[in-house]
Amino acid sequence: MTTVVRDQALMAEALELARAALGTTAPNPAVGCVIAQHGRVVGRGATQPGGRPHAEVVALADAGEAARGATAYVTLEPCAHHGRTPPCADALIAAGVARVVVAHAQDPDPRVQGRGLARLRAAGIVVETGLMAEEARETLAGFAKTMTQGLPWVTLKLGVTLDGCIATRSGESRWITGPGARQVVQRMRAEHDAILVGIGTVLADDPGLRCGLEGLGDRPRWRVVADSRLRTPLGSQIVRQAGTHPLILFAAHDAPETAARLLREAGVTILHCDTDAAGRIDLAAALRRLVEIGLTSVLSEGGSRMAGGLLRSGLVDRLAWHRAPLLLGDSGLQAIRGLGVERLADAFRLRLFARQEYGEDVLETYDVLPPAPSR
Repeated sequence: MTTVVRDQALMAEALELARAALGTTAPNPAVGCVIAQHGRVVGRGATQPGGRPHAEVVALADAGEAARGATAYVTLEPCAHHGRTPPCADALIAAGVARVVVAHAQDPDPRVQGRGLARLRAAGIVVETGLMAEEARETLAGFAKTMTQGLPWVTLKLGVTLDGCIATRSGESRWITGPGARQVVQRMRAEHDAILVGIGTVLADDPGLRCGLEGLGDRPRWRVVADSRLRTPLGSQIVRQAGTHPLILFAAHDAPETAARLLREAGVTILHCDTDAAGRIDLAAALRRLVEIGLTSVLSEGGSRMAGGLLRSGLVDRLAWHRAPLLLGDSGLQAIRGLGVERLADAFRLRLFARQEYGEDVLETYDVLPPAPSR
Protein backbone atom coordinates (compact mmCIF):
# COMPACT_ATOMS: atom_id res chain seq x y z
CA MET A 1 0.00 0.00 0.00
CA THR A 2 1.41 3.39 -0.98
CA THR A 3 1.73 6.20 1.54
CA VAL A 4 -0.98 8.22 -0.26
CA VAL A 5 -3.46 5.36 -0.22
CA ARG A 6 -2.66 4.57 3.40
CA ASP A 7 -3.10 8.21 4.42
CA GLN A 8 -6.47 8.36 2.67
CA ALA A 9 -7.69 5.19 4.37
CA LEU A 10 -6.67 6.43 7.81
CA MET A 11 -8.15 9.90 7.27
CA ALA A 12 -11.38 8.26 6.08
CA GLU A 13 -11.48 6.39 9.40
CA ALA A 14 -10.99 9.68 11.29
CA LEU A 15 -13.84 11.21 9.29
CA GLU A 16 -16.13 8.32 10.21
CA LEU A 17 -15.38 8.96 13.87
CA ALA A 18 -16.26 12.63 13.37
CA ARG A 19 -19.54 11.80 11.60
CA ALA A 20 -20.55 9.44 14.39
CA ALA A 21 -20.11 12.28 16.89
CA LEU A 22 -22.28 14.77 14.96
CA GLY A 23 -25.19 16.03 17.01
CA THR A 24 -23.46 15.41 20.36
CA THR A 25 -20.52 17.80 20.59
CA ALA A 26 -22.02 21.31 20.47
CA PRO A 27 -20.86 23.96 21.03
CA ASN A 28 -17.61 22.37 19.85
CA PRO A 29 -17.09 20.75 16.45
CA ALA A 30 -17.30 17.01 15.84
CA VAL A 31 -13.69 15.98 15.19
CA GLY A 32 -12.14 12.58 14.60
CA CYS A 33 -8.54 11.51 15.23
CA VAL A 34 -6.66 8.35 14.35
CA ILE A 35 -3.07 7.67 15.46
CA ALA A 36 -1.05 5.14 13.47
CA GLN A 37 2.42 3.60 13.54
CA HIS A 38 3.61 2.47 10.09
CA GLY A 39 0.00 2.25 8.93
CA ARG A 40 -1.24 0.29 11.96
CA VAL A 41 -3.84 2.07 14.08
CA VAL A 42 -2.77 2.44 17.71
CA GLY A 43 -5.30 5.02 18.89
CA ARG A 44 -8.72 6.36 17.96
CA GLY A 45 -10.78 9.21 19.31
CA ALA A 46 -13.66 11.58 18.64
CA THR A 47 -14.87 14.73 20.36
CA GLN A 48 -16.90 13.58 23.34
CA PRO A 49 -20.49 14.57 24.20
CA GLY A 50 -20.71 18.21 25.21
CA GLY A 51 -17.51 18.96 23.33
CA ARG A 52 -14.86 17.68 25.77
CA PRO A 53 -12.43 16.03 25.84
CA HIS A 54 -11.32 16.73 22.29
CA ALA A 55 -10.65 14.01 19.75
CA GLU A 56 -6.85 14.24 19.92
CA VAL A 57 -6.81 13.83 23.69
CA VAL A 58 -9.04 10.76 23.49
CA ALA A 59 -6.92 9.20 20.72
CA LEU A 60 -3.64 9.90 22.56
CA ALA A 61 -5.01 8.28 25.72
CA ASP A 62 -6.01 5.27 23.63
CA ALA A 63 -2.55 5.05 22.03
CA GLY A 64 -0.47 5.59 25.16
CA GLU A 65 3.28 5.24 24.57
CA ALA A 66 2.59 3.95 21.05
CA ALA A 67 1.90 7.56 20.02
CA ARG A 68 5.62 8.41 20.17
CA GLY A 69 6.95 8.72 16.63
CA ALA A 70 3.46 8.04 15.18
CA THR A 71 1.30 9.91 12.67
CA ALA A 72 -1.90 11.57 13.85
CA TYR A 73 -4.74 11.99 11.34
CA VAL A 74 -7.09 14.77 12.47
CA THR A 75 -10.14 16.16 10.68
CA LEU A 76 -9.61 19.74 11.98
CA GLU A 77 -6.59 21.80 12.96
CA PRO A 78 -5.67 20.97 16.58
CA CYS A 79 -6.62 23.77 18.95
CA ALA A 80 -3.96 26.11 20.31
CA HIS A 81 -5.81 27.98 23.05
CA HIS A 82 -6.35 27.29 26.74
CA GLY A 83 -10.03 26.73 27.46
CA ARG A 84 -11.35 24.27 29.99
CA THR A 85 -8.65 21.91 28.72
CA PRO A 86 -5.05 22.51 27.54
CA PRO A 87 -4.39 22.93 23.79
CA CYS A 88 -4.50 19.76 21.70
CA ALA A 89 -1.43 20.96 19.78
CA ASP A 90 0.52 20.85 23.05
CA ALA A 91 -0.83 17.37 23.83
CA LEU A 92 0.39 16.07 20.45
CA ILE A 93 3.80 17.63 21.01
CA ALA A 94 4.11 16.19 24.52
CA ALA A 95 3.15 12.72 23.25
CA GLY A 96 6.03 12.77 20.78
CA VAL A 97 3.96 12.49 17.63
CA ALA A 98 6.24 12.82 14.58
CA ARG A 99 3.72 13.75 11.89
CA VAL A 100 0.26 15.29 11.82
CA VAL A 101 -2.04 15.09 8.80
CA VAL A 102 -4.95 17.55 8.97
CA ALA A 103 -7.99 17.51 6.70
CA HIS A 104 -9.48 20.96 7.36
CA ALA A 105 -6.38 23.14 7.51
CA GLN A 106 -7.59 26.10 9.54
CA ASP A 107 -9.93 26.16 12.51
CA PRO A 108 -12.54 28.95 12.02
CA ASP A 109 -12.36 29.74 15.74
CA PRO A 110 -10.49 33.08 15.91
CA ARG A 111 -8.54 31.79 18.90
CA VAL A 112 -6.90 29.18 16.65
CA GLN A 113 -6.86 29.98 12.89
CA GLY A 114 -3.46 28.52 12.05
CA ARG A 115 -1.86 28.84 15.48
CA GLY A 116 -2.22 25.13 16.14
CA LEU A 117 -0.41 24.20 12.95
CA ALA A 118 2.28 26.80 13.62
CA ARG A 119 2.87 25.42 17.11
CA LEU A 120 3.25 21.87 15.77
CA ARG A 121 5.71 22.96 13.09
CA ALA A 122 7.72 24.98 15.60
CA ALA A 123 8.12 21.81 17.64
CA GLY A 124 9.63 20.01 14.65
CA ILE A 125 6.55 17.97 13.78
CA VAL A 126 5.86 17.34 10.10
CA VAL A 127 2.47 18.87 9.26
CA GLU A 128 0.48 18.13 6.10
CA THR A 129 -2.91 19.64 5.32
CA GLY A 130 -5.83 19.37 2.92
CA LEU A 131 -6.29 15.59 2.71
CA MET A 132 -10.04 14.95 2.21
CA ALA A 133 -10.71 18.57 3.10
CA GLU A 134 -14.12 18.71 1.42
CA GLU A 135 -15.38 15.69 3.36
CA ALA A 136 -14.12 17.25 6.59
CA ARG A 137 -15.83 20.55 5.76
CA GLU A 138 -19.18 18.73 5.78
CA THR A 139 -18.67 17.55 9.36
CA LEU A 140 -17.67 21.04 10.47
CA ALA A 141 -20.36 23.08 8.72
CA GLY A 142 -22.38 23.93 11.81
CA PHE A 143 -19.40 24.96 13.90
CA ALA A 144 -17.95 27.02 11.06
CA LYS A 145 -21.19 28.92 10.52
CA THR A 146 -21.58 29.76 14.20
CA MET A 147 -18.01 31.07 14.24
CA THR A 148 -18.33 33.18 11.09
CA GLN A 149 -22.00 34.26 11.08
CA GLY A 150 -23.34 33.72 14.57
CA LEU A 151 -26.05 31.45 13.16
CA PRO A 152 -26.50 27.66 13.23
CA TRP A 153 -26.34 25.51 10.11
CA VAL A 154 -29.93 24.89 9.01
CA THR A 155 -31.12 21.88 7.04
CA LEU A 156 -34.69 22.13 5.78
CA LYS A 157 -36.20 18.65 5.41
CA LEU A 158 -39.40 18.12 3.44
CA GLY A 159 -41.18 14.90 2.47
CA VAL A 160 -43.13 15.66 -0.69
CA THR A 161 -45.17 14.15 -3.49
CA LEU A 162 -43.94 14.36 -7.05
CA ASP A 163 -45.90 17.59 -7.47
CA GLY A 164 -44.47 19.19 -4.32
CA CYS A 165 -47.18 18.57 -1.71
CA ILE A 166 -46.53 17.69 1.93
CA ALA A 167 -50.08 16.66 2.83
CA THR A 168 -53.63 16.49 1.61
CA ARG A 169 -55.81 19.56 2.10
CA SER A 170 -57.17 17.98 5.28
CA GLY A 171 -53.64 17.61 6.67
CA GLU A 172 -53.06 13.88 6.14
CA SER A 173 -49.34 13.26 5.58
CA ARG A 174 -48.53 9.82 7.02
CA TRP A 175 -46.89 8.43 5.13
CA ILE A 176 -45.89 10.19 1.92
CA THR A 177 -42.42 8.67 1.86
CA GLY A 178 -41.56 5.02 2.49
CA PRO A 179 -39.61 3.32 5.30
CA GLY A 180 -36.23 3.72 3.60
CA ALA A 181 -36.56 7.50 3.40
CA ARG A 182 -37.85 7.64 6.97
CA GLN A 183 -34.75 5.80 8.18
CA VAL A 184 -32.61 8.44 6.50
CA VAL A 185 -34.57 11.16 8.30
CA GLN A 186 -33.88 9.44 11.63
CA ARG A 187 -30.14 9.57 10.88
CA MET A 188 -30.48 13.26 10.01
CA ARG A 189 -32.15 13.84 13.36
CA ALA A 190 -29.26 12.15 15.12
CA GLU A 191 -26.68 14.31 13.33
CA HIS A 192 -28.22 17.70 14.19
CA ASP A 193 -28.21 19.45 17.53
CA ALA A 194 -31.91 20.30 17.39
CA ILE A 195 -35.17 19.77 15.53
CA LEU A 196 -37.21 22.89 14.81
CA VAL A 197 -40.96 22.95 14.11
CA GLY A 198 -43.76 25.47 14.38
CA ILE A 199 -46.70 25.37 16.75
CA GLY A 200 -48.94 24.26 13.88
CA THR A 201 -47.02 21.00 13.58
CA VAL A 202 -47.22 20.40 17.33
CA LEU A 203 -50.98 20.97 17.44
CA ALA A 204 -51.68 18.89 14.33
CA ASP A 205 -49.35 15.90 14.89
CA ASP A 206 -48.22 15.88 18.56
CA PRO A 207 -44.73 14.77 17.42
CA GLY A 208 -42.08 13.35 19.74
CA LEU A 209 -39.22 14.93 17.75
CA ARG A 210 -36.75 12.24 18.73
CA CYS A 211 -34.49 9.91 16.80
CA GLY A 212 -35.99 6.45 16.38
CA LEU A 213 -32.74 4.60 15.69
CA GLU A 214 -31.66 2.02 18.25
CA GLY A 215 -29.31 3.48 20.82
CA LEU A 216 -29.89 7.06 19.66
CA GLY A 217 -33.18 7.84 21.38
CA ASP A 218 -31.55 10.68 23.33
CA ARG A 219 -30.92 12.60 20.10
CA PRO A 220 -31.28 15.27 19.04
CA ARG A 221 -30.22 16.97 22.23
CA TRP A 222 -32.80 19.77 21.88
CA ARG A 223 -36.35 20.12 20.54
CA VAL A 224 -37.35 23.63 19.49
CA VAL A 225 -40.80 25.05 18.71
CA ALA A 226 -41.68 28.49 17.36
CA ASP A 227 -44.73 29.20 19.52
CA SER A 228 -45.29 32.93 19.85
CA ARG A 229 -48.42 32.63 22.05
CA LEU A 230 -47.28 29.56 24.04
CA ARG A 231 -50.05 27.28 22.84
CA THR A 232 -47.97 24.08 23.20
CA PRO A 233 -50.22 21.74 25.28
CA LEU A 234 -48.95 20.62 28.67
CA GLY A 235 -50.04 17.10 27.74
CA SER A 236 -48.10 17.00 24.47
CA GLN A 237 -45.33 14.46 24.01
CA ILE A 238 -42.57 17.05 23.90
CA VAL A 239 -43.69 18.71 27.14
CA ARG A 240 -44.13 15.40 28.96
CA GLN A 241 -40.57 14.47 27.95
CA ALA A 242 -39.05 17.89 28.67
CA GLY A 243 -37.46 16.74 31.92
CA THR A 244 -35.20 14.28 30.10
CA HIS A 245 -35.25 15.65 26.53
CA PRO A 246 -34.76 19.43 26.61
CA LEU A 247 -37.47 21.53 24.97
CA ILE A 248 -37.12 25.17 23.95
CA LEU A 249 -40.09 27.34 23.01
CA PHE A 250 -39.63 30.62 21.15
CA ALA A 251 -42.28 32.99 22.46
CA ALA A 252 -43.26 36.60 21.87
CA HIS A 253 -42.32 39.08 24.57
CA ASP A 254 -46.00 39.51 25.42
CA ALA A 255 -46.85 35.79 25.48
CA PRO A 256 -49.29 34.81 28.27
CA GLU A 257 -47.41 34.67 31.57
CA THR A 258 -49.65 31.98 33.05
CA ALA A 259 -48.85 29.62 30.19
CA ALA A 260 -45.15 30.47 30.53
CA ARG A 261 -45.16 29.65 34.23
CA LEU A 262 -46.89 26.29 33.76
CA LEU A 263 -44.56 25.31 30.94
CA ARG A 264 -41.48 26.26 32.95
CA GLU A 265 -42.77 24.17 35.85
CA ALA A 266 -42.90 21.25 33.39
CA GLY A 267 -39.21 21.74 32.59
CA VAL A 268 -39.55 23.77 29.39
CA THR A 269 -37.07 26.52 28.50
CA ILE A 270 -38.77 29.63 27.10
CA LEU A 271 -36.80 32.12 25.03
CA HIS A 272 -38.59 35.40 24.33
CA CYS A 273 -37.95 36.79 20.85
CA ASP A 274 -39.01 39.68 18.67
CA THR A 275 -41.90 39.10 16.28
CA ASP A 276 -42.88 40.50 12.89
CA ALA A 277 -45.97 42.57 12.06
CA ALA A 278 -48.06 39.41 11.80
CA GLY A 279 -46.99 38.22 15.25
CA ARG A 280 -44.68 35.50 13.93
CA ILE A 281 -41.35 34.78 15.59
CA ASP A 282 -38.36 36.57 14.05
CA LEU A 283 -36.57 33.40 12.97
CA ALA A 284 -33.17 35.00 12.45
CA ALA A 285 -33.18 36.46 15.95
CA ALA A 286 -34.44 33.17 17.36
CA LEU A 287 -31.69 31.14 15.71
CA ARG A 288 -29.07 33.53 17.07
CA ARG A 289 -30.43 32.77 20.54
CA LEU A 290 -29.77 29.10 19.89
CA VAL A 291 -26.13 29.85 19.11
CA GLU A 292 -25.89 31.81 22.36
CA ILE A 293 -26.87 28.72 24.34
CA GLY A 294 -24.47 26.49 22.42
CA LEU A 295 -26.27 24.95 19.42
CA THR A 296 -24.55 24.72 16.04
CA SER A 297 -26.99 22.87 13.74
CA VAL A 298 -30.76 22.69 13.30
CA LEU A 299 -32.98 20.33 11.30
CA SER A 300 -36.27 21.99 10.37
CA GLU A 301 -39.19 19.57 10.13
CA GLY A 302 -41.88 22.20 10.28
CA GLY A 303 -44.69 22.81 7.85
CA SER A 304 -44.99 24.90 4.72
CA ARG A 305 -45.04 28.26 6.50
CA MET A 306 -41.95 27.43 8.55
CA ALA A 307 -40.20 26.33 5.35
CA GLY A 308 -41.17 29.55 3.61
CA GLY A 309 -40.16 31.69 6.56
CA LEU A 310 -36.70 30.16 6.85
CA LEU A 311 -36.05 30.44 3.12
CA ARG A 312 -37.41 33.98 2.87
CA SER A 313 -35.12 35.02 5.74
CA GLY A 314 -32.06 33.51 4.06
CA LEU A 315 -31.50 31.06 6.91
CA VAL A 316 -31.48 27.71 5.06
CA ASP A 317 -28.12 26.22 4.10
CA ARG A 318 -29.27 22.88 2.76
CA LEU A 319 -32.59 21.55 1.45
CA ALA A 320 -33.30 17.83 1.84
CA TRP A 321 -36.13 17.10 -0.61
CA HIS A 322 -37.51 13.59 -0.01
CA ARG A 323 -39.68 12.87 -3.06
CA ALA A 324 -42.24 10.07 -3.36
CA PRO A 325 -43.98 8.90 -6.59
CA LEU A 326 -47.40 10.27 -5.63
CA LEU A 327 -49.59 13.03 -7.04
CA LEU A 328 -52.11 15.14 -5.14
CA GLY A 329 -52.63 18.02 -7.56
CA ASP A 330 -54.80 20.84 -6.27
CA SER A 331 -56.03 18.60 -3.44
CA GLY A 332 -52.62 18.87 -1.76
CA LEU A 333 -50.92 21.34 0.54
CA GLN A 334 -47.87 22.91 -1.08
CA ALA A 335 -44.55 22.22 0.64
CA ILE A 336 -43.42 25.85 0.78
CA ARG A 337 -45.62 28.89 1.32
CA GLY A 338 -45.00 32.59 1.67
CA LEU A 339 -41.82 32.97 -0.35
CA GLY A 340 -43.09 36.17 -1.93
CA VAL A 341 -41.61 35.45 -5.36
CA GLU A 342 -43.33 37.50 -8.06
CA ARG A 343 -40.80 37.19 -10.90
CA LEU A 344 -38.85 34.25 -12.24
CA ALA A 345 -35.69 36.30 -11.80
CA ASP A 346 -36.38 36.34 -8.05
CA ALA A 347 -36.75 32.56 -7.73
CA PHE A 348 -34.63 30.90 -5.06
CA ARG A 349 -31.61 29.20 -6.58
CA LEU A 350 -30.33 25.77 -5.58
CA ARG A 351 -27.33 23.61 -6.46
CA LEU A 352 -27.64 19.83 -6.39
CA PHE A 353 -25.35 18.37 -3.72
CA ALA A 354 -26.34 14.70 -3.77
CA ARG A 355 -29.02 12.32 -5.03
CA GLN A 356 -29.95 8.98 -3.48
CA GLU A 357 -32.73 6.45 -4.05
CA TYR A 358 -34.50 4.55 -1.26
CA GLY A 359 -36.90 2.06 -2.75
CA GLU A 360 -39.38 4.13 -4.78
CA ASP A 361 -38.39 7.38 -3.04
CA VAL A 362 -35.66 9.80 -4.03
CA LEU A 363 -33.70 12.12 -1.74
CA GLU A 364 -32.32 15.15 -3.53
CA THR A 365 -30.10 17.34 -1.39
CA TYR A 366 -29.45 20.90 -2.48
CA ASP A 367 -27.24 23.73 -1.31
CA VAL A 368 -29.29 26.92 -1.08
CA LEU A 369 -27.42 29.63 -2.97
CA PRO A 370 -27.26 33.32 -2.05
CA PRO A 371 -30.01 35.44 -3.61
CA ALA A 372 -29.45 37.05 -6.99
CA PRO A 373 -28.35 40.70 -6.74
CA SER A 374 -31.70 41.91 -8.09
CA ARG A 375 -33.73 40.41 -5.23
